[in-house]
This record gives sequence, structure tokens and C-alpha cells, in this order.
Amino acid sequence: MTLGYTSGLNVARLWSEPRQVQSLEMQYGIIRAQALTPRESTAFIEKMLGDR
Repeated sequence: MTLGYTSGLNVARLWSEPRQVQSLEMQYGIIRAQALTPRESTAFIEKMLGDR
């Protein structure tokens, strides 16, 4: 059985329904695909600090 977990301000939920878990997995995959690599994140932060 695969489970999903979400949390927010004063709310946490454990999901066990396959459709809901699949939806969470898809959303997580989209977020991961759009995320910067650690090296890119470091460069971005350093650039933002330099622009102050």
C-alpha cells in the first residue's frame, strides 16, 4: 500500500486512496521537474545577494 502525506498551516493529512496518492505523486513530479539543481540554487541566491 502506498500512502501520501500533505501538511499545511494547522492541517496534516495522510492519504491512502490510490487516486489521491497518484495525484500527489504527479504534483510532486511537476514540482521536482521545475526545481533548480543545488548548484543552480546556490548561483541564484548568490546573484540575488549581489544585486542588493
